[in-house]
Amino acid sequence: MKITRIFALAVITTATLSAIQSNAQGSEKKISRSELPAAVEKTVAAQSEGATIKGFNEEQEDGQTLYEAELQVSGHAKDILMDKAGNIVEIEEQVEPASLPAAVQSGLQAKAGKGKLGMVVSLTKHDKLVAYEAKVTTGGKHSEVQVGPDGKPLDHEE
Repeated sequence: MKITRIFALAVITTATLSAIQSNAQGSEKKISRSELPAAVEKTVAAQSEGATIKGFNEEQEDGQTLYEAELQVSGHAKDILMDKAGNIVEIEEQVEPASLPAAVQSGLQAKAGKGKLGMVVSLTKHDKLVAYEAKVTTGGKHSEVQVGPDGKPLDHEE
């Protein structure tokens, strides 16, 4: 009986911690264009001109509902994150690693260590380039690294 109670308590604690972690990281769900608020639709229409729309997501981050448009522009990925008023919060745009300044290339590689750099995106927030982010593969494991626009390590992740 005592073991059953301890086991039940452990299960409840694990479920609660898992829910808290999931909520803190935010949740994301696929939605259709018709589900976008009017202000977001207006921004999407303006930003997607000449692009192929790949899909839309609704995200919960820090208690705020955000909308993401996934686009394909001139052969590269571009994701636009907007608030419910249609204001652009962040743009992630794929860039060719060879087109990056040497300091950014070496900064990303230094952060990746022995890992292999993959896709690189620029991160723009409120019309300002704030970071570059690269996918990294090390021993079959995937991660991401970031550096500032100058190639130097960031004080905090963007």
